[in-house]
This record gives sequence, structure tokens and C-alpha cells, in this order.
Amino acid sequence: MTYANRISTPVNGGQRNGLPGEAHAMRTYGAAHAPLPATGVTVDESYKDLDTFITAEDHAYWCFMRPSERPSFTRQLLIDLEAMQANIGRMFAAAPADQRPFDYFVLGSRTPGVFNLGGDLVLFRQKIEQRDADTLRRYAYSCVESGYANYIGYGHRVITIALIQGDALGGGLESALSCDMLVAERQAKFGLPEILFNLFPGMGAYSFLARKIGAAKAEEMIMSGRIYTAEEMHALGVVDILVDEGEGERAVKHYIAGNRTRHSAHSAIYQVRRRVNPVTLEELRDVTDTWVEAAMRLSEQDLRKMARIAAAQDRSRQRRMASMAVAAA
Repeated sequence: MTYANRISTPVNGGQRNGLPGEAHAMRTYGAAHAPLPATGVTVDESYKDLDTFITAEDHAYWCFMRPSERPSFTRQLLIDLEAMQANIGRMFAAAPADQRPFDYFVLGSRTPGVFNLGGDLVLFRQKIEQRDADTLRRYAYSCVESGYANYIGYGHRVITIALIQGDALGGGLESALSCDMLVAERQAKFGLPEILFNLFPGMGAYSFLARKIGAAKAEEMIMSGRIYTAEEMHALGVVDILVDEGEGERAVKHYIAGNRTRHSAHSAIYQVRRRVNPVTLEELRDVTDTWVEAAMRLSEQDLRKMARIAAAQDRSRQRRMASMAVAAA
């Protein structure tokens, strides 16, 4: 296995300004009791769009998105993520102090060639045409609240890792950026294409990128709308560990195996990073409010461009499904 490793602190913040913060999250992420799941088995089979399990040897909770619709942040995926995060809180609340359910959280995708393509463009267009800003705002808040839970390590010093084995675009990249570390395979592509239909990525991209690579580079990435290779993102300092195609999961396991004994120190460093250069939930919500205002100003021409991108995503999904069916035959 060949890979390039950069474990120089990525970034992100965690002070709350009166909103739910890390100390608060340690209380709110789980009050009801739930039995500690057996390691190495599925954690919860009730999720429609998630595959979740814990591995004993890694002391890690693995969450793979497996969307039943397009590989974007659909409402069903957000419902599942919210339920999963609440269940994680209950797991920690039920566990004895000296028996943590897990120390690492890994976010990946079961969709071949895709991590996540971002926001639900069909929903966006529909709600903009209906002038339904409230639904757009609720959707956006759900997105940033999900990312914020990753960002603060669920309030329990969990180190969060994004495992990117396919394209991470728009909100897909934003969700990855909310994690402490990014592990990417070389074939993965990254980008923030919202500028193509006269919008901007409003669910954390600026907040996380500005703290990770600086405001100037963050704005360049957002305003260009260009697609970046995994190698480019590694050179920029966005991707921490770069590996060959097919080696992503092994690289995550290798990293955890080599750093399990340093978990306390590493999680403390990430906590310090969040204190020194915080991203607050208030900030994330404020940015989404600006995003909703900008979305409601889109012209019919902008909405047609959005629709074309959504249609292209659907065609790509259909081609992948057809290819998988042929391979399985």
C-alpha cells in the first residue's frame, strides 16, 4: 500500500457563543439508555440510507451512506443521520466512563465512484419556485447541525474521519470538511460547483476551508467552481492522507492501529484547535441564512442550470446502476 500522509492538524472550531457546544453536547447527545452494541456487527438496521457498524479491533464506528435515491443529501439521508447521531449520544450516555463505545467515527459511502454530490437540487429548485424559504432554511439547518456534530466529535472526544473513495462535491465536500481528518483515494474528485448556477456552498464550506487553508484560497475554490483532484487537495492541505484506489479503508485502519495509544492526545489537540480557531453553530446557521436569501434571488436561467446539473446526476446514477447490474449478472 502506498500513500502520502499529512497529519498536521486540519482545523475547525468549537466554541458556542450561547449555542450548543462541546460541554452541552456531552449532555444532550443521549439521555435515554441503550445497550452497548456488540463490536463488529451492524449497529442499527433501521436506517434506510445508512450502513453502520462498529469494529472491535479499531474501536471505530463506521457509517457508510447508501442512498436509495441520488447520492446527495436527500431528506431521507438527513433523517437517518440525525437519528444515528442521537443514537450515538445514547450509546455514550449508557456506557460506563471507563468503557467508551468507540474512539473513532468514519464517514464513507457505498455508492461506487461517489462520496456525496451535495445538496438536493431537485428540492432546491422546487422550493425556490414556490418561494418557500422556510423549508430551504430548515433543510440547511439540518445539514449544518449534522456537520457540527461531526465537528465537535459528538461531544465525547471522538476523532472523526472522512473516507473519500469517490467524488465529493458541494455539500458532500462540506460534510467531509466537518471531520477532523480526510482520507482520500487518488481517483476521488472534489469541488464546489454552486457558482455555476449563481449560488455559493452555504453549509460550511467557507467556515471550514477558511480555517484550514485560509480565506483567500477558500474564496478562490468557491468562486472558481472548478474540480480538484485528490492530489491537488492533498497539496493544498485539505486531504490529510492520500492513498491509491481501493486502499482507503485499509489506510484508515492502518492510521487507527498506529495511533490508538495516542487517542487522548490527538483528541485533545483537536479540541484545542476548536477552542483557538472555533467554528460555532451560530456561525454555520448565520451563513445558511445568507445562503437562503441568495437562493431566493436566483433567476429562471439559474434554476434551469441547476435542473441540468440535477439531470446529469440522475443520468450518471442510472449508468452506474446499469454497470453494476451487468457486473452482477
